[in-house]
Parts: sequence; C-alpha cells; structure tokens
Amino acid sequence: MRIARTIGNKELWGREKTLFLTSQRAPLGCYENVFRWVEEFDRGQCAVCFNTSELEEEVLKALLVCHVPTVLVVTGSFNYTYNVQIEQALKENRLLVLVLQREESDGRGYIARLRNWWVIRQVQHIVCGYINPKGSIFGLIAGRNDVSYLLDKTDLKAAEATEKPYRWTVSEDKRLLRMFYEDMGIHAIHKAIGRPYSSVYRRVKSLTMNDEVLKGREFEDYVLEHLGVEGNDKLTLKEWRGDKSLPGIYPEGNSNPDLVFEYDGRPFAIECKWRSHLPKDISKELLPPDRVALFEKYAQENKMPVFLLLGIDGLPSDPYFLYLIPIRENLSATDIINEAVKADQLIESIESRFPKNNHIQQEKAKHANAYARWNEADDSLLKQLYLEGKTVNELMAQFGCNRGIISSRLHKLNLT
Repeated sequence: MRIARTIGNKELWGREKTLFLTSQRAPLGCYENVFRWVEEFDRGQCAVCFNTSELEEEVLKALLVCHVPTVLVVTGSFNYTYNVQIEQALKENRLLVLVLQREESDGRGYIARLRNWWVIRQVQHIVCGYINPKGSIFGLIAGRNDVSYLLDKTDLKAAEATEKPYRWTVSEDKRLLRMFYEDMGIHAIHKAIGRPYSSVYRRVKSLTMNDEVLKGREFEDYVLEHLGVEGNDKLTLKEWRGDKSLPGIYPEGNSNPDLVFEYDGRPFAIECKWRSHLPKDISKELLPPDRVALFEKYAQENKMPVFLLLGIDGLPSDPYFLYLIPIRENLSATDIINEAVKADQLIESIESRFPKNNHIQQEKAKHANAYARWNEADDSLLKQLYLEGKTVNELMAQFGCNRGIISSRLHKLNLT
C-alpha cells in the first residue's frame, strides 16, 4: 500500500500513534469498554482508526466529539463533505485523513487486510475492541507484544445488564435524532440521554434508515454518479425503486430492479448490490433462484436486459471493485470476476453487453440515419424546416430517422 493523498493536519502522523482494531461484527456488549478507552485517551498521542465497520464508525465519531487527535485511514478515495464532525475536526486541525492505494507489488488479496497490515507497521501501540478468534485480524496481531485488549468474555456477559423499563419520550427521540444527524454517534447520545448503548442502538435503528438499506442507497447514488445521467442527452433515468415496506406488507414493485434507464432509445435495468467481499455461494448470499426468476420475468415482459452491478470491498459510496453481469441462472463467483468494469466506463460496458439482437439493424433498415450522431448543422436545418411548417412525417423522411428521434430533437430545441 502507499499514501496516495493526505487531507488535514499532517503533523499528527509524527506523533506517537495507537491503532484501534476490531472485527467486522462486534457485539453491543463491548461498546462501554471501548468508549471508556476513547474518553481516557492521552490527548498528547494520536488515535488511528478505520471507518469500514459499525463499531469503527462509532469510535471515529466518539474520537472526534471528544476532540481526540485522530488519523482516519481509508482506501480508494475520500469525500468528507457529508459528515459534520469530520468537517469540524479538519477545520480545527485535529484530524488527518490518509488515503491509501494498492501498489502493484502488493499482488492479490483483500484491500482491508493489506490496509491493516500496512497500518500496523506504522503505529507504536494497538488497542483491540472485540476480536473474532476466527477472523483475519486475530492472525495479524497474534504473538505481538504491543497489543492490549479492552474486554473479555465476562465483560460481554455483564455489560448492559439493566435498562430503563419505560418507553422513549418524544423529547428523547427529538434529541436523539438531532444528535444522530449531527454525526455525533451512539456514545454522545448515550451520555446525553442516559440510556444504555443497546437501547440507543435499537432506537436509532427504529427511527432511521436501517444499515442495509442505507448501504444500498449509498451504492445506488454512486452508480448514478458514475453513469453520468446528468447532462447526458442519450441516457435517461426512467425509474428508481425504493425499498419501502411494513411488517408483512411488501409492494410488488420491490421485486423489480433498482434502476431503469433508456440509452439512445434502448431500455435496460440495473439491480445494484454492494458487499464487503465477494460471496462464495452466489445463489444463497446474492441472487436466490426465485429472485433471478423474477428478474428474468421482468426482462421478458418489459423487453429489456437486466444487469447486476456488484460493488465489492471499500465502501458502498466508493467500492474498490465493480462487476457488471447480465442476470442469469447458476452464476458463479468465477463468472462474476470475469465481468470486472471500471467506474468511468460503466455506460460503455453496458452498451457492449446489450443482447446481440437485430434491433439496431431493423431500425437502420427502416430509417437510414437511425442511431447516427446529430450535429449543429442537422439541428439548424431541422429547426428551419419545422418553422416552415414541415410535418413530423416529412421531417422523418428528410432526416432518415424515426418519430422518437425527431420528437426528441424538437424538444431539445425548445420547439415542442
């Protein structure tokens, strides 16, 4: 790995550094010990953390709210404009963001593991929250004498033994939501309201978008950004499905693909999914057979191809790998790996993957200039002839195009 970019106070990297490590899925029982460590942290040193798991995200928020000098390590790219606490910490020179990229010499392997190994070699101390003994982090730190642990199994059993028996009040909910949308995190909410971490966690989940839906929405935003819908005359977003439901009540539209487009007169749909790693069993973990059947039915009824756009590793808003696959039965991990694409070439990749049918040839047989690019001279002549009173049928014959293209150009010229 190498440092591709730095944002913020570079002097923090020269301080004595303590790295916070935790496994991907940490139980709520470890939160109290972890946040006690945050509050007791020596401000003369510097905390180093990631932001890829739920607990890491909460630790980052707690470090920033408690004004602990912090180094945030990310991979790929970084956009801090959507987080209130990060923006404030950067303004006050108490945060450094290191953006890492993989070196060619690093070879293959998950980015998270390469990142962990690189950072471990740069710090003086390692503090662990919950560590899964079967996970990759356990192997990285085994046998080291610079590692300390914040909890053990007895801590997990004893934590959060009592909870307020009464229901949440409206004033508590309002305070929670204000603090949540100010990116203050669970620890700050816990201190302000006096409820246990488990209670705060569940209340946040019940009042806000759940984690899986939020990640899916972030990835959809990423896809739309890189497809370049805005300012693209050829590409139109026709539908954007939202996952809305109540317990036991699911709208039929939830079985449809996430995004439906029209590109140069040809419709297509995309089902967007982000995962932290490539699933081994595609039919169980990604695309169950009944889901594939629904997409195939949708494609047949609507006469359009349906693609799976899969983001892997990194963040939902900035995946490290992208794969574009026509949805079909019996997809394997190998099939997916062979369909890798680059973010800035998404639309070209989609166009090349359209089913090889005679649609374009048929259109060109009917209209000589179907799918030909328009230039300023064409637009000028079209405008002149239209203002002279030519009908759409006459314009179709004049330009060798179908009715849809003529109507589209007239609309673009503000003539209809």
